[in-house]
Amino acid sequence: MKSPKSIFTCSECGHTTVKWYGKCPSCGAWNTMEEGEPPVETAVSASARTIKRIAPEYESEIVRFDDLELPHFIRQATGMGELDRVLGGGLVHGSVVLLAGEPGIGKSTLLLQISSSLALGAPNPETGEVSERKVLYVSGEESQGQLKLRAKRLGVRCSSLYVLTETNVERILRQCDKLHPDVIIVDSIQTMYDEHVASAPGSVTQVRESALAFISKAKNEGISVIMVGHVNKEGGIAGPKVLEHMVDAVLYFEGEKLRSYRIIRAIKNRFGSTNEIGMFEMSDGGLEEVANPSEALLSGRPAGVSGNCAMCIMEGTRPIIAEVQALVAQTSYPSPRRTSNGIDYNRMCLILAVLEKRLGYRFSVNDAYLNVIGGLHVDEPASDLAVALALISSIKDEPVADDLIAIGEIGLAGECRAVQQFEQRVSEAVRLGFRKIIVPQRNYEKKSLIYPDVKLIPVKSIFDKIDLSGK
Repeated sequence: MKSPKSIFTCSECGHTTVKWYGKCPSCGAWNTMEEGEPPVETAVSASARTIKRIAPEYESEIVRFDDLELPHFIRQATGMGELDRVLGGGLVHGSVVLLAGEPGIGKSTLLLQISSSLALGAPNPETGEVSERKVLYVSGEESQGQLKLRAKRLGVRCSSLYVLTETNVERILRQCDKLHPDVIIVDSIQTMYDEHVASAPGSVTQVRESALAFISKAKNEGISVIMVGHVNKEGGIAGPKVLEHMVDAVLYFEGEKLRSYRIIRAIKNRFGSTNEIGMFEMSDGGLEEVANPSEALLSGRPAGVSGNCAMCIMEGTRPIIAEVQALVAQTSYPSPRRTSNGIDYNRMCLILAVLEKRLGYRFSVNDAYLNVIGGLHVDEPASDLAVALALISSIKDEPVADDLIAIGEIGLAGECRAVQQFEQRVSEAVRLGFRKIIVPQRNYEKKSLIYPDVKLIPVKSIFDKIDLSGK
């Protein structure tokens, strides 16, 4: 049978066909079929090379489940406490981490700082000795001169940090065999290519094969690998979805270019929690850790202004005090506008509907705008009560007390439901100087700690008269 002149590959799932489809027959994504050349037939097929690459050199044996032992993963500190928190305590020996983020967000800056910290090494907690580690920084996007210029700006100088500007996977692996590094950083995986694959760099097949080569290197030789992944216009990681399943951890580097704060969030982590975040601040000297995010997010908070309320959210085991602002103004449109930044739009509409139906506030004839300060994305329902107070404060043009914070979830019937990790939230609020805390009635009844000079205000529902001044 004559081979086709071209094939079409889905950029989401990697499904290939000889015809173009507007909708992928495999994953159902629209406008993802990209035209490319068919693979060249060689003596060793691509599937055979893949099996040979990932297959272990020894034969596995059956083991009784009760005889299994807990693994002792060796972690190495990256030198950045916020990143270690997200990773679960440090970079695991032989693990593969995928770091994704939008262009210009600061991924290369972060990786160069991590490279320097890893190369300098961290003191052994038992002996106190500091041992340097070989770190190979593989750049497929920047030249050596550009990297040196950035390193000079960041003050990076280390004798055990090596740089390789190459995009051919086979050549990179040969250089690794000569150097024997402890950590490999690949910037970025979309620029790498396997010369045995007949497709352009960045295609689904190239990204999958290149990533598989580095993963095999990491698992077989115990080398830690950090790969950079680009983000497409939908906000997902560019390349096949299987790439996220192949690696051990997936980290998203979030933030707005016009703001100085950056957040690292774990989406997947086989060696730690997926709810932790790390916060950084971009400065002239690179990324600086923000050890106390709550104080940073509340700095500059206006006093005595309506439509402003503090809330406490949980990111993993860390409570964070954030500020939500609401603006309700009479609309000049046939249909009122609704804008939400940092809070789910549907959640905002739900709260507006509950307040209008249960309390009679006329939000249907007013525009409503919500914003969470600092670029945070709040997705837990414990922020409902604070959002409701901010909206009520704005429509009544009555400010919320500066030392008042609200914690609770609102149901469709207007009830205020209990939240998890209540004691940690209240302790963080008290530490930052809040003396009036609105809490759900059920949490108030089960509280185990007594806070002097702090007024806990229990509420069963939004029908309870809540004084915005906290009296």
